[in-house]
Amino acid sequence: MSDKSNQIIEILKSLTLLESLELINDIEKTFNINISNISQVQNKTLTSDKNINNEVVEEKSLFNITLLDIPLDKKISVLKVVRTITGLGLKESKDIVDNIPKILKENIKKEEVEKIKNELEALGAKVQII
Repeated sequence: MSDKSNQIIEILKSLTLLESLELINDIEKTFNINISNISQVQNKTLTSDKNINNEVVEEKSLFNITLLDIPLDKKISVLKVVRTITGLGLKESKDIVDNIPKILKENIKKEEVEKIKNELEALGAKVQII
């Protein structure tokens, strides 16, 4: 704090209760404010902040899985897994594998996403779960 602030605080500490009330009234008149409104706004803000902090964070239940990278020597094996996962034909699955990064599946449950991830990573592929 500055010296000026320290001096003001020291003066305020020496005021009686009546003098403090008179000072508050003078400040309200001089600056055209109502301090009681300010404390109500602060209370509302504090209450809303507490509500925000107490909100329950929902755990994400649906995920997307994206194929990021594959080893060239495992391309055919990855292609077979991609076909099985997506249910697409050979040409569509090859397009996915040839044009990575690509989303393989969207809005799937955690268990299925983990299974797909493990299958692809076992072949050396890199995936991303979002």
